[in-house]
Amino acid sequence: MHIVVAGETSEQAAQLQIHLAARGRDWGVSWLQLGDGPTPHLDALAPDALVCFSGTGWNRCNLMMHELRERFPLAARVVLVPDPQGEEMMQALDVAHRVLPEPFDPVALIDAIDDIVELRSLLDDARLKQAIEQAGPLPAAPKQYLTLSRLLRNDCTQAADLVDVVTQDPALAARVLRLSNSAYYSGGREISDLRMAVVRLGQDALRRLVLASEVFSSGPGVDEVRERALRISRLADQLLPEAGTGVAATAGLLSQVGRLLPPLELHEPDGPTLLPHSVAGAYLLGLWGLPAPMIEAVAWHQQPARAGTLFWVAGAVHVAAALIDGSEVDTDYLRRVRKLHELPRWRALADADQALAQA
Repeated sequence: MHIVVAGETSEQAAQLQIHLAARGRDWGVSWLQLGDGPTPHLDALAPDALVCFSGTGWNRCNLMMHELRERFPLAARVVLVPDPQGEEMMQALDVAHRVLPEPFDPVALIDAIDDIVELRSLLDDARLKQAIEQAGPLPAAPKQYLTLSRLLRNDCTQAADLVDVVTQDPALAARVLRLSNSAYYSGGREISDLRMAVVRLGQDALRRLVLASEVFSSGPGVDEVRERALRISRLADQLLPEAGTGVAATAGLLSQVGRLLPPLELHEPDGPTLLPHSVAGAYLLGLWGLPAPMIEAVAWHQQPARAGTLFWVAGAVHVAAALIDGSEVDTDYLRRVRKLHELPRWRALADADQALAQA
């Protein structure tokens, strides 16, 4: 494993090397200075992992992550951000496998790279691919959602542009109108104009509804799965600081996508075992090219401790899914990440969502 640390000084690379040696890891570490010159090219370094400190210049860090994804797609991408509440956090989630907060913690970084490699190995397992192929044709990538996401990244996009996307699917248009008039959004005034419905829902809610409508359009018990997914999405949206809410909500929605596939078996040496729907769902998201943090959150939301030592997207989806499904929350995990005291408040939020759903 060759790790490239990109930052202003070599101090972090030296710290990382010391901790690797203490763990008996024979990993190489190189330091790449991010100065005022041209953005360095990565070909000569051929990294297995790139660690970039966004505080040294986010634009440079962003360019390097994009280059790494194109030229070394199997390399792990980690970004450290000085402000977990800031805009850089959301941008980093689009290009990095894992986003960590500063100050630099070598142990957290080593654990993060281990987690990334483990997930990549899991989703690249030949037995998993064989089991997935048993399902027959897989659900197609959500084209309307991807189109909508591109539109929403453009500052010039108008509500009419969003309505054009929605009206391509009459069933989706009906769901937009129904949701905009539900207890969640109506405020007591009924509307029947699709443009007004789009404005009332807001961009994030609209994007998730489009995603749910496309992804959960067919499969066993699709209506029930869609409603469960939307409830998990709404609850996960409330469990993280503002910078992470949109990602948590989308990951919460997608956490149920594996339920669209029939039960699948992995042929293990000790006999066949049932493939978890979370792993099957993560595999689908990888095929669709969705961001790595969403894939990781879906894969590990039933085992959140495998997604790192911080309470972030996978943890939020785990809590939301457990509370909506009425299953056990991993309280040992919440204790380790110092969030157990929040559980009563989160249960109250889930109860409130249930009451709204029945209104």
